[in-house]
Amino acid sequence: MTEEEIFISNKHLVIYIEGAIMAAVAMALEYIPTSIGPSSIQVSLGIIPISIYSFRRGTKPGMSAALIWGILDLFLRGLGSGGFLNVWQGLLEYTIAFLVVGLAGVVKKQLNRTLNNKEHRKANYYVLLGIFIGTFSKYSFHFIAGVIFWGSFAPKGMNIWMYSLIINGGSFIASFIVSGFVCILIASTNKKLIMPN
Repeated sequence: MTEEEIFISNKHLVIYIEGAIMAAVAMALEYIPTSIGPSSIQVSLGIIPISIYSFRRGTKPGMSAALIWGILDLFLRGLGSGGFLNVWQGLLEYTIAFLVVGLAGVVKKQLNRTLNNKEHRKANYYVLLGIFIGTFSKYSFHFIAGVIFWGSFAPKGMNIWMYSLIINGGSFIASFIVSGFVCILIASTNKKLIMPN
């Protein structure tokens, strides 16, 4: 191996170790109670580190880290809490729904450019856009799962589509607001966390 090949190999290793660490941080944050009121609306704090990592490293590494987070969530919480109903629901809600959070990384180039140029308003816009894409994608799959698999939990007489929309739409809005606020704060105070050397 040449020095350049070793450097590239080491760089890829560092990127994926970072991703595994961010997935573990995301999982740890999920243990913080964030339910809103008596409903099942929740803020998913794990979106924050996965989004930061996706902004830093891009879509593909971001989706890899998000998938690790989803698998951890399945084994550490889903299987023991009744959140896993069957293989299809598990596939949809613990792999696909988590995986797409990494789509926040689609704004990586634009965000890095605006941070480099100290265009703070534009940087905030790209942070929010990335968070919106990742969070909306995640809760879209949870919404579909809610209709297909969780309809029996809807209050008597309530339309299952409306039930899933209220629960997952509420969780999307709450998660987007909290994640957006925290990520904008990070981008404006410590851009090194978002921009790799």
